[in-house]
Parts: sequence; C-alpha cells; structure tokens
Amino acid sequence: MTPRIGDPAVWVEGIIKQFINTSPENTLKNRENERAWAEPLVGFSSGADPLYQFYKRDIGEFYLLPMEIFAQAFPEEKATPGQLTVISWILPHTETTKSEHRKQTRFPTERWARARIIGEEVNDKLRRHVASALLEAGHKAVAPALSPLWEARKSEKYLYASTWSERHAAYAAGLGTFGLCDGLITPKGKAMRCGSVIARIDIPPSKRPYNNYHAYCLHYAKGTCGECIDRCPAGAISEAGHNKAKCREYVDMTRQYVRTNYNFEGYGCGLCQTGVPCESGIPEGIDLE
Repeated sequence: MTPRIGDPAVWVEGIIKQFINTSPENTLKNRENERAWAEPLVGFSSGADPLYQFYKRDIGEFYLLPMEIFAQAFPEEKATPGQLTVISWILPHTETTKSEHRKQTRFPTERWARARIIGEEVNDKLRRHVASALLEAGHKAVAPALSPLWEARKSEKYLYASTWSERHAAYAAGLGTFGLCDGLITPKGKAMRCGSVIARIDIPPSKRPYNNYHAYCLHYAKGTCGECIDRCPAGAISEAGHNKAKCREYVDMTRQYVRTNYNFEGYGCGLCQTGVPCESGIPEGIDLE
C-alpha cells in the first residue's frame, strides 16, 4: 500500500531533516561520537530547468541531464523532464568542527578530515535513504552520485569536472551561489557538503533568490573581501579565481598528514571555507532580493 505523504515538499524535507537530526548514522565515528552534520537545508528544481541544458553546454557534453540519469535507472519508465524533480540538500558542518578548523592555517583538523571522508559516507547513506523512501511511496528515484553514470571527467573549460555536480544542482534549487574559491555560499554558509536525488514526483521548484551565480560573494558583488585568498595554504586562490590543479595537488598531499596524525585513510583542506565572512551564512553587505 502506498503511504499517504501529504504535501510532497514538506514530506521530502522531513525525511532529510529527520535522518540528519535523529539518525545514529550521522556520526564522525570519533571518540566523542559527534554528529557529522548540522541542520540541513533543502531545495527543489525541475528536471526541465533550462539551467541543466546550460550546464551541459558550458561544462561539457559529458555532463548529464536529470532525464538522462533517470532514464538509465528506470528505462521502462516513460517520463518527461518536466515530470522530474531534483531534490537538493545542504549539510552544514557543525559549529564544533568549524570553530576548531578556523584556527588552522595549513592542515585539516581531525574533525574536518573525518567529515570529508566519514561525513560523505553519511551523505551517501542519506542519498540511499531518500531514494528508498520515495520508492516505497511509489515514486521512482535515483541518486546521481551513486549512479553508474557518475564519473570524474576533464572539462576543456574548467579542467576537473564530473558527469553530475551536486553544487550546480543546489544552485538550480535556489540554495546558494558560487564564491571566489568555487565553493557554494548558502544561507548556512560555505562550510558544508551537498547532495541530491532525482525523482518522478510533482514538487514546485524553489525560488532562486538571485540572478547571478556569484551573487553571494563579496569579492564579485562588492569588489571587497578576498579573505579566502589568504586562507589558502596552496596559493590556489587569487583575484582571478580558483586554480583547481594547485588545489588538488595540495589536497592530495594532506593524505600523509591525516594518515600519520589521525590514523585513518583520508584527506582534506577546506581552509577557505572557514575563517571567512561566508563561513556560516550569506555575508553581511550582500543585497538580497
């Protein structure tokens, strides 16, 4: 029997928030068994949103549309892009993780490194949980990041890319805009990770309270700030933007530090996400619509 779900948007948001707020799976698996993530944000975009076609043109033809991912998962389902909803969420770092990390100048804290690795395992569990809840309610659903179609790719324009971007889906869902370091600045800040599920369910798209993909960044919006430049130990951020090659090289180098100091296989940096005005919210001085 298909369960009654009432308002689909409220129902889906409740599934996500209940998992993060109450599930024992939301853990850093450290001695204190602390939560990996704080209260989530949730937003929705249409599978027919023209932004997805733009991403495919701009990032590369390898970039997948919501319909392409859905059709691979459910080839027998006769759906149109407009019948699909992309459910996106933001998982903010906890205040404990952020306050500790903002004191760092070179390497990640253990909490931050755990959030990058173990916290992403939590995110994967959330992806499966949301998709399963939708399927049980009679709505076909797939998590793009867990699809066999997901893979890292090289973009002629942007260098490192992939066949689906959680941050770009979140942007389409009105959850945030990009900063100088390429991080997504959300109402809960830039110190976060994000995820998504594509489902055949009728949920109205969230409002996008911006018309520019850099709207929440003080550097682009006001010509000020640039504090993430000084926070980057790799010199990968400048007024010209984010050097992905330098960033990746530095992050890879942290693997040895994490292994030696924290005794697990992991990595991380994220220093540009803390100790900056957009760490925990949209920075003061931004003109909101």
